[in-house]
Amino acid sequence: MANYSSFEEMVIYQLAREQSNQVWSLILNTSVGQDYKLREQINGSSGSVMDNIAEGFGRGGNKEFITFLSYSRGSCCETKAQLQRCFDRKHIDEKVFLELNSKAQCIIDQISKFINYLKASDKKGSKYD
Repeated sequence: MANYSSFEEMVIYQLAREQSNQVWSLILNTSVGQDYKLREQINGSSGSVMDNIAEGFGRGGNKEFITFLSYSRGSCCETKAQLQRCFDRKHIDEKVFLELNSKAQCIIDQISKFINYLKASDKKGSKYD
């Protein structure tokens, strides 16, 4: 898989993990923790970003990996929408929102670039070797 021996080595995974931890910090340290439905949704979507990268990597083939990266990108977009709700509901201030929203967009962009790389790659993954 693009010269990685584990999903933990991948920068997109590391960024997604960082995002998930930042969201958890919001839940613990802001009023997001009392907004039960939003708390559960943003915790789930931010975790799904890293989980789908890991699962796709573990599938062993580029086509499946691309599918799971697409799910991951979608979950990151969902996290961005939920961050907007956090801001709109005054759980977070504008500075925090802009910082986390920018980081989420960076993850989306990196996932998109990696998908394009995999689509153009001659390597198909160990599943098909």
